[in-house]
Amino acid sequence: MLPMFTRRAALISAAATALMLAAPAFAAEDLKLPRQKIELVAPPFVHAHEQATKQGPKILEFTLTIQEKKVVIDEKGTTFQAMTFNGSMPGPLMVAHEGDYVEVTLVNPASNTMAHNIDFHSATGALGGAALTLINPGEQVVLRWKATRTGVFVYHCAPGGPMIPWHVVSGMNGAVMVLPRDGLNDGKGHALKYDKIYYIGEQDMYVPRDEKGNFKSYDSPGEAFTDTEEVMKKLIPTHVVFNGKVGALTGKNALTANVGENVLIVHSQANRDSRPHLIGGHGDYVWETGKFSNPPETGLETWFIRGGSAGAAMYKFLQPGIYAYVTHNLIEAADLGATAHFKVEGKWNDDLMTQVKAPAEIPPGTTN
Repeated sequence: MLPMFTRRAALISAAATALMLAAPAFAAEDLKLPRQKIELVAPPFVHAHEQATKQGPKILEFTLTIQEKKVVIDEKGTTFQAMTFNGSMPGPLMVAHEGDYVEVTLVNPASNTMAHNIDFHSATGALGGAALTLINPGEQVVLRWKATRTGVFVYHCAPGGPMIPWHVVSGMNGAVMVLPRDGLNDGKGHALKYDKIYYIGEQDMYVPRDEKGNFKSYDSPGEAFTDTEEVMKKLIPTHVVFNGKVGALTGKNALTANVGENVLIVHSQANRDSRPHLIGGHGDYVWETGKFSNPPETGLETWFIRGGSAGAAMYKFLQPGIYAYVTHNLIEAADLGATAHFKVEGKWNDDLMTQVKAPAEIPPGTTN
């Protein structure tokens, strides 16, 4: 079992104490802004929100409860000691508007075994809030930061040293979306609206094997650490999945849409590069780096998500059917699990695609 606090974690805690002592007390009521409590939902879904708003800035209240739990990650029954925000991999997508204040209560229940914190790539301040949020089991902390930059951003646990990559690849990552107050636009002043939004969090996993090549199972995160660290150092994942497990977004869990609907896909990868591709569709508008202050690229076939970042793509579905959404490292998609499905309902358009002749035997005398 690992100690709750490593030496590096203790140093981060000391830094947090110094920061709090140096900063003047700033009570929430000093802001004199309205408050709104947000009920988060598990990905791929996103909590209710306005795309554009005429209201002034608010203090948005979010709660993230850390859950350490064993989960099954593939059809073979492979188990994984996950560390999560609110029990899901990835953690929930949190939506705010530029100028809002994001106030997060981070809870580490006494039933957990590890110290945890949170680093917001969307926040401004040393370590993204990690130094101010490091908590032991049985503790909670409240962090508030101002949403000054628009876009989609990763958040993740960062307790110090080798704990950082281990906690991240164990599931402790998610995303924040900060919308412009007047909503999205095409970079030329024309408003863009989405009918549906889905959040896909890509996760690379490193599950140790025994001497026979079978995946090993562990009773706690601490028990898994040493073996997992050895697999991680080789930089070769055993699984690359969307939303926590192989097949999490396929079959009865496929993402749904209708012909004619604009769908916004937020895609994050907290650790490795990814190359999202919608087979049979395109990125009509793609914020590849995830930042809405930059104009979107248009008509992309495949786009690039840098490790440690999130991107967003909007597509209007024009044909019905099952669309595979994959990372276009197709080895990871087909062999390691990084595939999702969109199930689209509507009327087929023969002008866009049609089978001119059905499969048949090659006629005799035809030159091959």
